[in-house]
Amino acid sequence: MPPCADLVAALTGSRPSDGFVHALIARAAAGVAESNRIIRTLITLAHAVSCDETPIRVGPRKVKRYLLVACAHLYTWYLLGDRSLDTFEMFVLPDLTGVIVHDRYQNYDAKIFAHLVHQLCVAHLIRDCQDAAETYPEAHWPVQIRQALQGLVHAANLARAQKLPAIAAPIAGPLIGAYRHGVRIGLKDLARVSGRKQPKHRALLEDLRDREADILRFTTDLWIPPTSNQAERDLRPAKTQQKISGRLTSDKVTEHRYAIRGYVSTVTKHGADVMTAIRDAILGRPWIPPTWAPG
Repeated sequence: MPPCADLVAALTGSRPSDGFVHALIARAAAGVAESNRIIRTLITLAHAVSCDETPIRVGPRKVKRYLLVACAHLYTWYLLGDRSLDTFEMFVLPDLTGVIVHDRYQNYDAKIFAHLVHQLCVAHLIRDCQDAAETYPEAHWPVQIRQALQGLVHAANLARAQKLPAIAAPIAGPLIGAYRHGVRIGLKDLARVSGRKQPKHRALLEDLRDREADILRFTTDLWIPPTSNQAERDLRPAKTQQKISGRLTSDKVTEHRYAIRGYVSTVTKHGADVMTAIRDAILGRPWIPPTWAPG
């Protein structure tokens, strides 16, 4: 916390103690607790929710933990834990009522979350197809699938700008046809191997075939984002902090930090003044997100 104390000293001419700054963080985290409870509830009711996770180092021994984020257009909520199913059960997944947008990490598809409706992140799939194109430079299918997915995302953006509910069939049809054709060719080129576990590009192709509805869901419902980019953006401050400052001092400080961070992110998304919202939280009257706003 010395940099924060130094900043206060530079602005006011008086340097607070590190303990005072730590106490304010705990106080602010307590102050935003009710707002975060409401934010979590609103996320579980949102039409589409993007989820992601990133490793962070915590404590004097730099223990590897995972920071999970669930977010929508107007809301952000964090949970500190690991990549176990126990953590994911404490996450928002059991309570989600809308579509979950994610990167195909296996826990999102666990049987205990069978109620979830999925949108697989198309940006991740495009990157996987690019990797396949570099691995098999003579093959046409990775390029064809990638271009079809990119075309569908572009068409969705254009249709959304026109306030349409879905991509028009004459536009989506040829692109989906190219996608399916590329998948069929790829499956012929890369035969299955013995055993349950398949090479990564064969597994990719099987997902592209078997989970087509989860990949193309955004084409028929433009309220669903085709990528989990929002979640990645909401995790970026954590990655930046790790690069600049290294580990956080403890689990408790980390939980406090991201309780505040989720509150600040949501305030920002609503266009409210962040400094006022933080001050009000410390004074016991935190900003509360409007419950009527669409997620």
